[in-house]
Amino acid sequence: MGRAPRITVPGLVYHLLNRRVMRLAIFEDDADYQAFERVLAEGLDRTDAPRLLAYCLMPNHWHLVVQASRRTNLSTWMQWTAVTHTHRWHAHTHTTGEGPLYQGRFKSFPGQADRHFLNVCRYVEANARRANLVRRAESWRWGSMWSRRNRKSPLNGHLHAWPVDRPRNWSAHVNRRMNDPELQAVRHSVVRGTPLGADRWKRRMALDLGLNTTLRPRGRPPKDSIKSS
Repeated sequence: MGRAPRITVPGLVYHLLNRRVMRLAIFEDDADYQAFERVLAEGLDRTDAPRLLAYCLMPNHWHLVVQASRRTNLSTWMQWTAVTHTHRWHAHTHTTGEGPLYQGRFKSFPGQADRHFLNVCRYVEANARRANLVRRAESWRWGSMWSRRNRKSPLNGHLHAWPVDRPRNWSAHVNRRMNDPELQAVRHSVVRGTPLGADRWKRRMALDLGLNTTLRPRGRPPKDSIKSS
């Protein structure tokens, strides 16, 4: 099966993520996290950059929630970000020529700007708490909850307003355990690249963006359906 196309629609919200090959660590100390933040900040100043809405950097992967602008091309922007970070990471670790840093091209899926968007941001910003790296999500130094509260963060000035109102009790909301259907819906989109939203919106996005295959069950169709086709 061929790869799904990467079509960038201005105004649409996307969840982007990538991890290191073999799930090894990308970030082993504060300097590693800071180096990626600098690359990301530089990338967000590019003309093809999206608007950063939320993010979380984890030891062996990262998540970004972004909104495409009129000039955004997610493929070229993410290529610049990943290649720049990879080159600097290899130079810092003296591993130039020893193979790729990332497991492959970034994963992405679009999300509807309503409660589904809030669920994605909640999922992303609670990542470190869910992994028991901190007791409260806003304590994680390498995420947007911390960055929004700290002007010294290199990404503080790059965080944009959300397309929907953030609940006043957002911190408590993020630190509360997501219910299973919400959590599984986001995880399904992470794995398959399926648009996340109401059924009608999801089908329309899949059609418009060439993502129909992400809505189909994995595996071969039943023999009966093959015979009848």
